[in-house]
Amino acid sequence: MDSDPPFHETYKTLFAATKPLNNDWLAAVTAVEELELPSIDLTRLSLGSPEKERCKNDIARAANEWGFFQVVNHGISRDVLEKMRDEQVKVFKQPFQHKCTEDKFMNVSAGSYRWGTPTATCLRQLSWSEAFHIPMTDISSLGDTSTFSSSSLHQFAKKVASLAQKLAEILAEKSGKKSTFFQENSLPSTCYLRLNRYPPCPIPLFGLMPHTDSDFLTVLYQDQVGGLQLVKDGKWVAVKPNPEALFINIGDLFQAWSNDCYKSVQHCAVTNPTKERFSVAYFLCPSYDTVIESCSSNKPSVYRRFSFKEYRQQVQEDVQNYGYKIGLPRFLV
Repeated sequence: MDSDPPFHETYKTLFAATKPLNNDWLAAVTAVEELELPSIDLTRLSLGSPEKERCKNDIARAANEWGFFQVVNHGISRDVLEKMRDEQVKVFKQPFQHKCTEDKFMNVSAGSYRWGTPTATCLRQLSWSEAFHIPMTDISSLGDTSTFSSSSLHQFAKKVASLAQKLAEILAEKSGKKSTFFQENSLPSTCYLRLNRYPPCPIPLFGLMPHTDSDFLTVLYQDQVGGLQLVKDGKWVAVKPNPEALFINIGDLFQAWSNDCYKSVQHCAVTNPTKERFSVAYFLCPSYDTVIESCSSNKPSVYRRFSFKEYRQQVQEDVQNYGYKIGLPRFLV
């Protein structure tokens, strides 16, 4: 049985209606320039006060100027990362029909497996990928009968969650806000992992459509195939892979909470014609009732007060009505 989702069969009407590809689309899915993100060695945080503060300042500067950065010596061993990746490859190699009912075998929430874009009305809205969305609370329930090795996923989840909290606290401190906010509001019950696979695609398509993340902070571990792109200075650029690094990006909620001190930038994944690509993302999210208040001693609030629940509902409504997310502009003062 085939392990790939039936993209061609399911979206055949879109393929028939979207030929030939236009130049604007090709420009969006093929970046001209490959850049290396700002790289921060986290061992500097354990050094003396001057160097520790310089490291924190570098983190805040990258979050402000890029919205993305990479961290090395992050505390997650290569052995843990490689074992987790091996398990990820194994589960995605299962037959497609098996993955569609994977919640029964993995002890995770129903609907965890997702692929494609059910609401797509043209190929530009199609994400050529498949993913497992696994809440952190479900990871603790994975047992020996699960497709995943519970030990490898547990180790990765625990360490990446701790790293996300550490970085969020540093960014909060440097923006002059309460650094314990994330410990109090972003709990295992509200955060999750997303395991992604991008199958080879014969034509240039988005593996994941251009978007911003609707969370506080995302930590990404990716393979060396490449395909991550982001907007820098008004143009799309490709991110150079780094086998030693984890990639960090600011989400919408952090941008609003920091009153635009940090930037949530558009990014996407593009397909490769011959190679499959794997990545794992951890999303630092609050509870639905958490209130995001945009305030600063230096300037008036950019955004009105809103809850995460309200934000999610507005995003879902916009996607349903327009086919894409509008995001923070909906919440401007």
